[in-house]
Parts: sequence; C-alpha cells; structure tokens
Amino acid sequence: MNTMHKCPLCCSCYTKLIITPSSLCPAWFLAQSITSNTYQQGKDMDSSCALSSREVGSALLPPEPLTHLGRLESAEGRLRSRAEGGRRTPPCCWYRSNPDQLDLLRDGVRRYLQLPADQTVLILHAKVAQKSYGSEKRFFCPPPCVYLTGPGWKLKQEQIKASDLGEAGFRVCGYMGLDSMGSSHMETQKLNFEEQPDSKEFSCAKALYISDTEKRKHFRLVLKLFFSNGQEIGTFHSKLIKVISKPSQKKQSLKNTELCISSGSKVSLFNRLRSQTVSTRYLSVEGGTFIASARQWAAFTLHLADEHCNRSEFPLREGYIRYGSVVQLICTATGITLPPLIIRKVTKQYAMLDVDEPISQLHKCAFQFQGSNRMYLCLSTEKVIQFQASPCPKEANRELLNDGSCWTIIGTETVEYTFSDRLACIQDPVSPVPLITMLELTGGGDVAMLEVQGEYFHANLKVWFGDVEAETMYRTSKSLVCVVPDVSAFGSDWRWLRYPITVPLSLIRNDGLIYSSSFTFTYTPEQSFLPALQVLPELTQDSDTLLNSIHQEFTRTNFHLFMQS
Repeated sequence: MNTMHKCPLCCSCYTKLIITPSSLCPAWFLAQSITSNTYQQGKDMDSSCALSSREVGSALLPPEPLTHLGRLESAEGRLRSRAEGGRRTPPCCWYRSNPDQLDLLRDGVRRYLQLPADQTVLILHAKVAQKSYGSEKRFFCPPPCVYLTGPGWKLKQEQIKASDLGEAGFRVCGYMGLDSMGSSHMETQKLNFEEQPDSKEFSCAKALYISDTEKRKHFRLVLKLFFSNGQEIGTFHSKLIKVISKPSQKKQSLKNTELCISSGSKVSLFNRLRSQTVSTRYLSVEGGTFIASARQWAAFTLHLADEHCNRSEFPLREGYIRYGSVVQLICTATGITLPPLIIRKVTKQYAMLDVDEPISQLHKCAFQFQGSNRMYLCLSTEKVIQFQASPCPKEANRELLNDGSCWTIIGTETVEYTFSDRLACIQDPVSPVPLITMLELTGGGDVAMLEVQGEYFHANLKVWFGDVEAETMYRTSKSLVCVVPDVSAFGSDWRWLRYPITVPLSLIRNDGLIYSSSFTFTYTPEQSFLPALQVLPELTQDSDTLLNSIHQEFTRTNFHLFMQS
C-alpha cells in the first residue's frame, strides 16, 4: 500500500514511497543522479522543494529505479569519479567507499564486531553549577569526573611499547575547563589519571568554578586528552550545565520545572559535616556495598514507586519527585539498589514529615527507610548505616536528625564517547566523536531510508549496518540519511530465514576510525507468510517465485528500530 511520507532529503515536500523513483521529490531525483554520476539537462524543479532549480542549475535524470534489490549490484560498481579521486564529499551527495577498498574494510569490520576493542571516554558532571561571587570559589560539587574504559586503551599501550616509546609515552594526560564562549581565556585544570582495580582510568577536576563575571546562563565543560608522547587524542564536551546563583529556598512549583527532579533522572547525593568543604563525602558503591567516598561519586537513577505495593513488586511511576514520595535509588554503574525510601525535606536538621512540594536542585533532604521506625540513611566516616531519628514532642510533624543523615541532592549528566582505531593506525584526533540520539525510519518495501539524528556529525562519516556499509548522505551536523541495505547483503542464507535479523549500527570515518553505538537495526519477516512445512514440496516447481515472495516479505515496511539499554 502506498503511503504519504515526508521526503527524507528536503524535509519540505511529501511523496509516495514506491519502487520507481518517478513519484519521489525532485531533491531525491538529484541525490540519486549524483550517485550514479549521470548528468542530463532537464526542466526546472518544483519550487516547493528545498533544493530549487536556481541552486541546482539543471534537473538530473536518474539512470535506474532506486530499489532495495538493485542497489547492492549497481551502486557499488558505479561510484563517482570524484570520490575515487579523494575529493571531499559535498554535503548533499550520496557517498559510498571505493569498491577496491570496501572488501578490505568490510573484513576489518567483521573482525572488530567479533572482538570489539573500543576506547571509551566517560564524563560525569552535575546538571547545575552555583556561581561564585567576588573572591570566593565555589568549586563544582560533585566535581566533574572522567573515566577511560574499554580494552582498546590496553591495545594502544601495546602499540606504543612496540614503537620503543615505553610506558611514559602511553600515559594519558588531560586538561578540563569551561568552554570559552563567555571569555577569551578560561582557566583549566590538569587531570592525572590513575588506574583502578577494574582496569578503568579515573580522574576528576576538583578545582573548577564559574565566577560572577560570567553572564551566560549555560556552559559546557571541555576535556582535552593527550598521550604523554605529545599525540593528541581528541577534544570532548560535556552536556549543557545551568548556572544558578544559589539553591532556591522558595516553595517549588511545577510551573517552572527546569530545576525540578523527575522520576527516572540521574542524581548524586553528598554530605557535608558542619558545611565544611573538606568534609564532603559522596554516596557511592564499591565492592558491591554502599559507601561514603571522599574521592569518587556515583550517579543513581531516582525512581518514583507505588507506595501501596510490596517491596518485591516495586512498580515504577512517572512524574516529578515530591517530598513524602516513596523512591528507589539504583546505581547506574552496578545496578545495586537501596530498599524503598521515603524522601523528606530537611530544615535546620529536622526532617519535615508533612511537606509534599517538588524537590529542587541542591536541596537538603533525608531518606527514611519505608516501614521502619524512624530509621534514616546515614553515613559514619566511610560507612553507610541506618540512624534512628528522635521525635519532637512539641511538633509531631518533625524528627530530629544528625549531621550524617542530611544529604544534598543534585541532578547529574553522563556523556559517553566510544571509538576504535583497530582498522588503521590513526594519527589524527578522534574528535569530533559523533553521538547518536535517535533513529527515524522512512518508507518501506524496496525503498527504506533511515535518518540518524544526534550531534557532531560531519561529511566524512558513513553509516554501517553490521559489516555492511550503507549509502550515506550528510545533511547537517545533527542529521545523516542513509539507504537501508537489502537483507540479502547479510549472507546467502537470508532466503531461508524466518526469524528476525538484528545488526548493530555504527559510524565509520573515511580513515577507518569506528564509532560504535548502542543502537541496533532489526529486519523482521512476516511470521504468517509461510505455513509450517507445506511449501517445501513446491520449492522445486516454482523456486524463483517463492524466493522473490520471501524477499518481499522481508522488505515490506516491517523494519523495526531498537535501542539497547
């Protein structure tokens, strides 16, 4: 059935996606003609399309129908001569690798998929930062942390050792500071990485702050990494951080949700004895147990729970967290969970039992164990214990806490950059490292397009479905469009498969640098197409018709997108 879809190229006109390209929009015509390098003077294009006739100069006639079946046979054999000559790809052209290099590249991608050797840069930071006034320095709390994970770092170390540069040449060093949008010069802090028992490299920037001379409301952290032999690894950015003057003391309203904390968001908890900075300890997890660490902090997913269900069920709910709600804290790194807790507002070291307003950033709060007799989550030096609060005889709505039971809550962000240079010896920086945030499928049948949305895209990237390269077009720094490869590209046995085929999605730079992602693409056949074993006797009689029907079932608008957790 023909359906109307927005054109994935120009995003301004609608077209029926069917096998022949005559119904596609003029911009689609242009893209397919550039791919085959067939130029022919034609008539003017429709003015409703984003690419007008004045921009193009002439209309281009497509050499053949754009189909899933024909693309693997023809597009690889007729690449643009400009791409073969090494010219930079124009931003509005479809592009595939040189066929002479594609087989080598595909073999390398297969080996990578069998044994991934990724290098991951993980940045953890708070969602908000309190501004410093005058000569004071309110250091970011919790401090931004950087983790280097993945087996690729060890392999890089072995490469450098083989180059007679020794251990000193491999050592990773870095600098972190604020982006320089608001000032010509920003202070940076040197990061010294130390290896942890789980083979991670860890460092944090404890002395970063933002002064009152900064007038902007948001900023990003900038991390620059190098090997100690001088080779640059790359530049990595945090997510946006909101600048606040001080924690809000007013009663929060859901009309302004920017500072509220929603169910399912990530938070950090820290405690300061007598408000002293040097005594700050962070709730963390180590060795499978909860601890209060003075060095490292952990991000926890904060979920609303149904307080009327028992502890074994614990269904999660959506919405904003309010005081008096039953919540669950889950460590994002280990998955370890605390028992159900009731979150209470803290005022002058008293837990307020009758407050139900929304929780805001940098508020002081306490966590009472649900169903307990006034038992609260508390720290004692590095241990996390339970503390029994004292009732207030004159005020039944208050309970007296100790210093260790008062926590400050703040939202956190995590950004992860993953890359691998197993296919080539990369000397250039790996940045900008693209981040995929969403996939959008357009069309179906023999013509299916996938739009990859995210950040830090550029024209030297191509989308790969497993070990199959897709014909890719760069649109903007936040959007790539590719043609979904035919299912037959994943092996000759596809004709007999009656179960879904799932392949990982990745981006590969033109020098062989691999950027993996957490997204996968699944080809799903119609399960009801073939009766159990009834068609097998007819296979020899009309095999071509049957195989063609199976192919159509594989490619008839039954593609599904999945994101791995």
